[in-house]
Amino acid sequence: MNIAYLNGKYLPIEQAKISPLDRGFLFGDGVYEVVPSYSGKLVGFKPHLQRMNEGLEAIGIKTGWSEKQWLDLCLKLIQDNGAGNLGIYIQISRGTYESRAHRFPEVVTPTIFAFCFEIASPPVADKSRVKTYTVSTARDIRWDRRDIKSTSLLGNVLHYQQGVEQGNQETLLYNDRNELTEASSCNAFIVKNGTVITPPLDHQKLPGITRQILLDILLNDGQIPVEERAVSMQEVAEADEVWITSSSREIAPVVAIDSVPVGNGQVGDVWLAAQTLFCANRFNY
Repeated sequence: MNIAYLNGKYLPIEQAKISPLDRGFLFGDGVYEVVPSYSGKLVGFKPHLQRMNEGLEAIGIKTGWSEKQWLDLCLKLIQDNGAGNLGIYIQISRGTYESRAHRFPEVVTPTIFAFCFEIASPPVADKSRVKTYTVSTARDIRWDRRDIKSTSLLGNVLHYQQGVEQGNQETLLYNDRNELTEASSCNAFIVKNGTVITPPLDHQKLPGITRQILLDILLNDGQIPVEERAVSMQEVAEADEVWITSSSREIAPVVAIDSVPVGNGQVGDVWLAAQTLFCANRFNY
C-alpha cells in the first residue's frame, strides 16, 4: 500500500483528495521537489530543501515548516512505504480558495502533499551496465523563470514528448543565441578534451541538485577540469561526451543527438571517472 501525506494526515494515496478549486490544480500555482532515497538513506536532502524553500519564497508561499518537520515527513514516508529505493515527491500549492481569480488570495492555507514511488537501484560506475540515452534537440519554448521548480510543467512536458515521438528519451534545449540551456527534465554537461563543461545557472535553468553535487565532488577531487560557461550547440555537436543529470538518473551518458553519435557513440572514460566519484560520495549531501 502506498501511504501518502496530505495536509496533516498520512493515508493511502487513493484516499488523498484535493478540491478542484486548489490553485495548484487551477493554475499550477506551486512548487515541488523529488528527493531520492536508497534503502532508507536520503540523497541531497538539505540542498533539495533549500531549493524548495527558495522557490516558495520566490512565489510568496509560506508554510512555516522547519527543516526537522520536512525531514520527519520524508523519513516517515520512507518507513511507511517499505524503506526500499524510493523517490519522495513533495508538492506545495498556494492552497484552496472559494473562487477562481488570478490574484493571490489574501488569506489561504497552502496545500502540502507528498508521496513515495519506486525508483531504480542507485546507478553504478560500470560502462556495461549504465543506461544510455539518445536525445532530440529543440529551441527552448518554456517560460523565463525556469530557475523555479514550478508545478507548471506544460513546456517541459511538450519538449519531453517531442523527444519520445522522435524515438528518444529526452530533448536538449537551446536559447535564441543557440546556446545550450538544459534538457526538458535534466541539466546538461559536455566533455571536450577531458574538461567537463556545463552552462552557468541563471533564470533559464533549474539549479539541479545532482548538478550541484557533481560539480562540488569534481571540484573537491580536482583531477578532472571543470568549466561553467556558455556552451554553443556547435560545441554540443562536437563534444567527446554529453551527459544529462537528475536526481533519478544521476549522471546519464548521451550516446546520440538527433540520430548523430556523440563522439565515438560509446560511454566515455570521463563519465566513468565522474560516476565513480559520485557513487563514493552520494550520501554525503
